[in-house]
Amino acid sequence: MFGIFKRSTVVRKSEDKFDKSETKWFKGQKVKIKSGTTSSSSFNNREKQKASRQTWFREKPLPVPVVDKKQMLISFKGGSSKIAILEGATLVEYYTAESKSKSLVGNIYLGKVKNILPGMEAAFVSFGEEKNGVLYVADVAGSRRNSKIENILKQEQEILVQVVKDAMGEKGARLTGQISFPGRYLVLIPNSNTKGISRRLPDEERNRLDKIIRKIKPDGFGVIVRTAAEGVNESSLKNDIDKLISEWDEVSENKAGTAPILIHEEPDLSVKVIREHLGTNFKKLLIQGDKYFDEIRDYIDETSPELNEIVENYNDELDLFERYHIEDQIKKALDRKVWLPSGGHLIIDRTEALTVIDVNTGKFVGKDSLEQTVYENNLEASEEIARQLRLRDIGGIIVIDFIDMESTKKQDSLLQKFKQELAKDKTRTQVFNISRLGLVEMTRKNVSAGLIESFSEECEECSGRGLIINDVFSNNSIEDNLLESDAVVE
Repeated sequence: MFGIFKRSTVVRKSEDKFDKSETKWFKGQKVKIKSGTTSSSSFNNREKQKASRQTWFREKPLPVPVVDKKQMLISFKGGSSKIAILEGATLVEYYTAESKSKSLVGNIYLGKVKNILPGMEAAFVSFGEEKNGVLYVADVAGSRRNSKIENILKQEQEILVQVVKDAMGEKGARLTGQISFPGRYLVLIPNSNTKGISRRLPDEERNRLDKIIRKIKPDGFGVIVRTAAEGVNESSLKNDIDKLISEWDEVSENKAGTAPILIHEEPDLSVKVIREHLGTNFKKLLIQGDKYFDEIRDYIDETSPELNEIVENYNDELDLFERYHIEDQIKKALDRKVWLPSGGHLIIDRTEALTVIDVNTGKFVGKDSLEQTVYENNLEASEEIARQLRLRDIGGIIVIDFIDMESTKKQDSLLQKFKQELAKDKTRTQVFNISRLGLVEMTRKNVSAGLIESFSEECEECSGRGLIINDVFSNNSIEDNLLESDAVVE
């Protein structure tokens, strides 16, 4: 944990000295205020108010660091899709379609409103799953700032919705009525005038893309340009838009029917991951499974022909994931303790509300000084934490307890390093300033179940707590020869 700075009262005196003083009431007490003396409390209050205003979406994302030897592995062995993304030999992201429940994010349904909750400004919508989805008033198509959910929707009303967040635990899926279609280079939003360009791109590239989008943006559609559009020509962007418009036309034609019904389903997991991640920064794409190789090759040839040269069909006797030690790295990612290269370690604990990560020096003793040892350990931890968040797909609120550092320069350097590592993550993250308790607080967009939830089940004995409570009262009753019928009732 970082050091905690003590609050100090700053008093500014004028150059002129006055002996006059006056008595005033301040917070229920009489105080004497000497003329020529001004308190900086009001100034401090203004500074505190500024500091308390968190810049959730104003902070400009850092550019994505260049990563050498980035690879994508796709295996269809066993009838399910498995995708691994490597940076060098290290696994950084893993996706599979064999988890307990397939992700529904991106699917479009014709749903039916079941319950309207004015007090929650939300409605429950049946869309064909066991649990009804949640639709908030701000996500209803055509809603305004002060709109009331009961004035927009009616019970048993049919409505077009899209899943933006899978059901987790006791919570149903998060739905939106503002439909969008993600493409290779951009996102198309029907019935909208939105125009945006990824802030991760350089200013010159943003200006170039802005001129192109102004020319090709269709009327009645909003367009958001993705980071993958960097360096892409006008014809490729136009083809992407045309393809997405045809998908919307299909959805519009199929809106008639008995709700709830699935209208548009997202493509296979492998195509989704390629669409979201594969770019010119990848050195190789290996595919194990002849059945789907041609399909993926055709998709890449249609959307990104410049990437054809990195696509290879893997036909070796040794399993693809075994050759790259993928399964071993996944098993380590399911552990509570994660070892760092120099001997330190992380402890990662999940709770209902947030994820807590504790950093420890462990076996790392350093060489020069305690301060330098702690700093080096924290730097290693920041890099590994960023990787674990991606690999385990941890979302929501995350609190990190780094080891105490007195130097403010080293604290700032550590936060900058951490943000640079998080810049590799496609999922949106926000890192906040150090809290008064010295904790680093951050958030990561929570879309679907993480790695641990996908490959584990709740223990029936302890209900997921990791503890088995001894039946102490039963033991005492046996020792004292007390029977349940002998209990005294008053």
